Amino acid sequence: MILTVRAIDDAAELDALTARVDRVEWQDGRATAGATAKAVKRNLQAVLSGREGEALHDKLMRIIADNPVVKAATQPRRFSRLLVSRTQDAGHYGAHVDNALMGKGEDRIRTDISFTLFLTHPEEYDGGELVIHAAGMTQWVKPQAGEIVLYPSSSIHEVRPVTAGTRTACVGWIESWIADTGQREMLFDLENLRVSLRAQMPRQSAELLTLDKTIANLMRMWGRS
Repeated sequence: MILTVRAIDDAAELDALTARVDRVEWQDGRATAGATAKAVKRNLQAVLSGREGEALHDKLMRIIADNPVVKAATQPRRFSRLLVSRTQDAGHYGAHVDNALMGKGEDRIRTDISFTLFLTHPEEYDGGELVIHAAGMTQWVKPQAGEIVLYPSSSIHEVRPVTAGTRTACVGWIESWIADTGQREMLFDLENLRVSLRAQMPRQSAELLTLDKTIANLMRMWGRS
């Protein structure tokens, strides 16, 4: 499932966030790439350490992790550390597949879902589309600033060259309680149905209680600890 989710609605909040991004240090993006990806990655990566970097990281994590649609669609167990990338001057990130496992020790996660939070308005740069190659289809994505794109980490994907302007985005990965993509999509559909029915029926109605029970039991059946 490829899904675009609105995460930042307030223009002032987005402006404050991009101002924070402008204050951090930057390094060659290949420093955070795996052996295969390093050969096709041409961008800059924010240094998210120190007071300024950690504050930016924590703010972005709250925006993403607290988003109700992100939670419903991904059933997150753990998030990776975030990366903030800046792509310009024909920079790009060629076709690649994300590592199945990331991090070390207690921070090690299985990557089920990848996400990109776009921080630059699409009219401010040329190119830079996120291209996701799924079975039988290729999807080109260039959403509005403040929108998150969720997509399977198992897919081949790339960032097309930025031929004018600058593209800034936050990327990361989620390990889900539900490892199977199809099962996650079914739970997402049921959760959307529950939200719709709650607007029409009493919480204690037989229909909603049955739906609550079904979602909970599917989580017990499919959830992986």
